[in-house]
Amino acid sequence: MAVDMRLPTIRKQVSLSISSSVLDGKDLVVPGDVLTSDSGFMRGHGTYMDDDKLTASVAGEVERVNKLICVRPLKTRFNGEVGDVVVGRITEVQQKRWKVETNSRLDSVLLLSSVNLPGGELRRRSAEDELTMRDYLQEGDLISAEVQSVFSDGALSLHTRSLKYGKLGQGVLVQLSPSLIKRQKTHFHNLPCGASLILGNNGFVWLYPTPGQQAEEAGGYHTSLEPVSLSDREVISRLRNCLLALGAHMVLLYDTSVLYCYESSLPHQIKDILKPEVMEEIVMVTRQKLVEQEG
Repeated sequence: MAVDMRLPTIRKQVSLSISSSVLDGKDLVVPGDVLTSDSGFMRGHGTYMDDDKLTASVAGEVERVNKLICVRPLKTRFNGEVGDVVVGRITEVQQKRWKVETNSRLDSVLLLSSVNLPGGELRRRSAEDELTMRDYLQEGDLISAEVQSVFSDGALSLHTRSLKYGKLGQGVLVQLSPSLIKRQKTHFHNLPCGASLILGNNGFVWLYPTPGQQAEEAGGYHTSLEPVSLSDREVISRLRNCLLALGAHMVLLYDTSVLYCYESSLPHQIKDILKPEVMEEIVMVTRQKLVEQEG
């Protein structure tokens, strides 16, 4: 009987040298680090004044715009902006609106007037539509949407008026930090490995089998319940473990980095990808490929 044994090894300690006086580039800081003692700088988010010195109040990356210094935390809740693509879960059905969990500080709102009616009808929403809201979306459903506006208290108003948004069918949801998602022109990607992914700006990533021709009459509410083949499930499982590996090593997530990580993981079994030593090897190869591509 074969037994899989794993022995501990000595890990290399990585030291981060942080400049605390003049910040020419981007640095990582922790709470209490002095950013600058120059009184000519303006205090931004994630900073406070302590004895006339600008000090970091959160752990993260220093960003400097002219005379404004702020610290962007590495782990934080999602702060949405207009136009962001999000993946969320319906938590409550209310009068003429749905409440959506989008990994932000407050529940987001999806108004009945901000969704496509089945069949793509363009008309005013009636009381009958309000009564049949659960036929469109109900508690527990996953949706992809776009941020339409931001309320004064920070809550987000969503819309799914485009056919690329709407209810999500069969797939896997991976929850990561919003700071790891790279902003791009499109967050919907069909990967050549046979699966597709939606990289939500809120840190929710949706993996699903690449669909065929979808009927547009559904208006974004059609979800295919056909059995997913074993090969597609294996590809999605491998991608899911690759995303967790990249997230654990704080690598920016976009279509190229995910695809390189998937290719680097092919020599290993799916269940072995999340072992620390295998994960470190895969991420190191992925980083090398990204550097070669950029250089």
